[in-house]
Amino acid sequence: MNNQKLNILFVLNKRRINKKGMCTILCRLTFRKQRKEFATGLFVNPDYWNSKKQKAFIPNDKENLNNQLSLIKNKINQVFLYLRVNEKNFDVEDVYLKYKGKETKKEKTILETFKLHNERMKKQIGYTYEKGTLRKYVQTFNHLKEFIKSKYKRSDFLLNNIRLKFIEDFSLYLLVEKNMKQTTVNRTNRYLRKIIKFAISEEFLVVDPFQNYKPKKVNTKIIYLSADELNLIEKHTFCQNKLQEVCDLFIFCCYTGLAYQEMTSLTTLNIKSDSKGNFWIEITRKKTGKEIYIPLLPRAMEILKMYDYDLPEFSNQKFNSYLKEIADIVGINKRLTHHIARKTFATTVLLGNNVSMEVVSELLGHSSLQVTQKYYAKLLKSRINNELKHLKNNE
Repeated sequence: MNNQKLNILFVLNKRRINKKGMCTILCRLTFRKQRKEFATGLFVNPDYWNSKKQKAFIPNDKENLNNQLSLIKNKINQVFLYLRVNEKNFDVEDVYLKYKGKETKKEKTILETFKLHNERMKKQIGYTYEKGTLRKYVQTFNHLKEFIKSKYKRSDFLLNNIRLKFIEDFSLYLLVEKNMKQTTVNRTNRYLRKIIKFAISEEFLVVDPFQNYKPKKVNTKIIYLSADELNLIEKHTFCQNKLQEVCDLFIFCCYTGLAYQEMTSLTTLNIKSDSKGNFWIEITRKKTGKEIYIPLLPRAMEILKMYDYDLPEFSNQKFNSYLKEIADIVGINKRLTHHIARKTFATTVLLGNNVSMEVVSELLGHSSLQVTQKYYAKLLKSRINNELKHLKNNE
């Protein structure tokens, strides 16, 4: 069968015969291997119907049934011809809708779907999502919009036309034109993939173009402070109050592993004590929604008491800006960010003191142990090798 040809067939619904012995005549449309069946509103006695000739042979046919069927067929063919001329992409459902005098269902585009996703996400800010998460989707939307305009000279792109090459070209665009690192390209594509999954769940799309996509692997080096570097920052007293406050907050996170959002939302309600008199931070991780329980080590407790359990507030941007000054002043040749405090907690404070990977995973609030192992297994292996090398040298 020619997939570009519309096949029109009249069939009888013999499962439902009325009291007069008549059954409904159905019209079955087949186009591009898709089928649509609907009632014509006409009835016939099955004994008078010739399926092969697609005609009814009724004695004294006053209703002129065959002419009515012919009119239906002609109208459908006219609709089909119209769609072939005016619509680039249409299916059998569109043929039926146009025949019934209704608007054809428009194919969804990627940017249209992206907007719909972001609008729904916006309504869930503060409940399911954070503003920062929405911001990342908006950034990806803008990159995608610029890419489509640059590559295809269009304002949008049909979802059904997206193939693996589209994703690969988008990745190359981010890498070359936007000068992104491969890790950022991979992260941006993860947001795009979420939109594709959203489109599939909404039945805008059937085939996943990401099915055969494999992001390029990146060996990310974990940057953290060694015990000596951490000690260097702890012992320094800054003349400027703002620098000292940021330094204290950074050290606090080096001993708690709190991410920026958890640090800024910390209140006395998050501080709990157990039956043995030990203090803990009990908080929900924003990123994963996981409840985490972190023991308050003496240095972290000391900083909390210093600020009367009310930590100073800084924007993330300002916080990291002050950290650059701190690194220059104390002589640490590393680009300090708030996230390095979390890495330092995992490596220097925990793994460096023989805390198991399972416990590290729980204290960091990772969604699974595999996530922790992905980032810290190589580091742990390297430390074990160094320990064994040291042991061999002392034999």
